[in-house]
Amino acid sequence: MKNILIKGAGVGGLTVAFMLQQKGVSVTLSAPPHSPIGSASWYAGGMLAPYCERENAEQIVEKLGIQAIQWWHKMLPNFVIRKGTLVVAPTRDKVELERFAVRTHNHKMINGTEIAYLEPDLEERFNCALFYENEAHLDPRKALITLKDNLIKSGASFVDVEISETNFDIVIDATGIARLGKDKNIRGVRGEMLLVRSTDIKISRPIRLLHPRFPLYVVPRQDNIFMIGATMIESDFDGAISVRSMMELLNAAYTLHPAFAEAEIIESGVGIRPCYPDNFPSVYKHGNHIFINGFYRHGFLLSPEMAKQAMKLALE
Repeated sequence: MKNILIKGAGVGGLTVAFMLQQKGVSVTLSAPPHSPIGSASWYAGGMLAPYCERENAEQIVEKLGIQAIQWWHKMLPNFVIRKGTLVVAPTRDKVELERFAVRTHNHKMINGTEIAYLEPDLEERFNCALFYENEAHLDPRKALITLKDNLIKSGASFVDVEISETNFDIVIDATGIARLGKDKNIRGVRGEMLLVRSTDIKISRPIRLLHPRFPLYVVPRQDNIFMIGATMIESDFDGAISVRSMMELLNAAYTLHPAFAEAEIIESGVGIRPCYPDNFPSVYKHGNHIFINGFYRHGFLLSPEMAKQAMKLALE
């Protein structure tokens, strides 16, 4: 049996490690002790939204994303919440909703009464919306930590990032934005997010608010916490969230529901997404090294398929 080292413990590294372990392979992961905390995956929204993502992605993202919902549900059945996605827009921006509808499918246009049935706290806030019934979401942080814990319980080793590669037959590099400068095709896209707590609003599914300048999504988590995201800035600067971005996120959240004005901001975060020119991930082998990278904004949506490809290369 091959001795395999996996570098990186974001969603890509953990997923391929999980798949290899299921095949009976002994895996070693090289990552900072606090991983996956601080990775781009840590700041993800956790939306499994293949139909919505089709708005600005290729058809293959939708196809693989549909499969990903099934994979995550099978691997972490208690984590995946299958309540769909609601896409709304202020009345003045209704053209954005119409444009979104044309560019996506497998949705239903619903009226204000139907919106109120799905999300009572949004009653009379919006006249119409798109409902993507077959989408889902999960809490990415709980999913990542559970994957890591399951790997350790099943015998995987987590070691220091400086471990020598010479004792391994195969090295899988899933280090994300750390490859910037080493892989000339990778660029960084900055994503900023907020976590807020409010007991004044209840939302049971991800809500996407369309806007010409700063489209936003709100994803519910446990304990009255909501993730508000996310900016898309062509930059690999990993400093703290900017004042402009925070104002835009909060203003958009307030547009969704005024109760967010009184919400408690409990965290702001910045993740640098690794991206290739086509915004689609890549898996390739060079010698005894396998590289899996470039997830852009589709880490949880595309990691199962990319991990499967990396696993096949490792075992061939």
